Amino acid sequence: MEATVPSAFAPTVPNGTLSRVTEVVRRELDDVESRIIAQASSFDPAVEGYVSYAIGGRGKRLRPLVALLTGGALGSITSKHADLAVIVELIHVATLVHDDIVDEAEWRRAQPTLNARWGNSLSVLLGDWLFAHALNLSARFEEVEVSRAIARAAREVCTGEIIQTQRRFDLHLGIDDYLRIIGMKTGALFAVATELGAMLSNGEPATQESLKIFGQKIGTAYQIYDDCIDIAGTERLTGKTLGSDLRKGKLTLPVLMLLGGRNGSDKEHLSQLILDARFEEIAQLLTSSSHANGALSASIEAGQKLIAEAQEQIENLPSNPYTGALVGLGDAFREMLEQFRS
Repeated sequence: MEATVPSAFAPTVPNGTLSRVTEVVRRELDDVESRIIAQASSFDPAVEGYVSYAIGGRGKRLRPLVALLTGGALGSITSKHADLAVIVELIHVATLVHDDIVDEAEWRRAQPTLNARWGNSLSVLLGDWLFAHALNLSARFEEVEVSRAIARAAREVCTGEIIQTQRRFDLHLGIDDYLRIIGMKTGALFAVATELGAMLSNGEPATQESLKIFGQKIGTAYQIYDDCIDIAGTERLTGKTLGSDLRKGKLTLPVLMLLGGRNGSDKEHLSQLILDARFEEIAQLLTSSSHANGALSASIEAGQKLIAEAQEQIENLPSNPYTGALVGLGDAFREMLEQFRS
């Protein structure tokens, strides 16, 4: 059932700019998609169907996208870049499976979540299988640093998720704490995709570092967008359960901005709404221009700043369609954030 959000917003991912970015590597993305789907056959026949269901609901594939674009920007996209793209997406899907269990989400990519369909026990194990399979694939690279970097990124993602869960309903969570958490849980996987994409293209160490920072910042900005849509979006358009962060006490940037702009009895009232997980009332405050005190706008600005900083990191890359598409990805994310302007 769709959550009732008293809002005039109905944002989703715009088709224009992002589709133009993905079109630059459409053939390679289609190949990656086929490889992802083929991974189900690597599992025991008894679980193959569950795995197919988990990985078959095609998402935006943003992490594979940045891995492929990075390879193209520095020379050419090879089979190794496709392998990297598959691995980072499998890790991402594994985190989604576990997130949906923790959040008790019922919908993901316009279909019932694994936990809604088959229960938590099976879903936990399937998420574990996806993690293990992705790490096993990474071990096949001749470059040992690839598997090490992927393992570190997976560890960082999990650490961010643990810290976020640990600090549920924590009214003392600061914006710097929030940014650190999402930099780990989301930024880290984007960062390893761009860093290793550069490494596999034999990019200079300084170039690898710049692209790693690009991935970190662009991924963190995307998480801010995702946190905004969790409050101001609609399930019909996004295809997933919304409001689960607030209902589970995960304080995201718009809420922290709103909380920081309150004092006295107003702050006490908002704090109680958060502790009581009254999502609809908090969403009303955030999406009503007469009450929000610029909290949503401030969140948008924070995401825009990260995008600009990310784009600065790739100013010295070779000029070609792939580099242009990396810049365009930032522009697409900027447009996605701008949808929330009242």
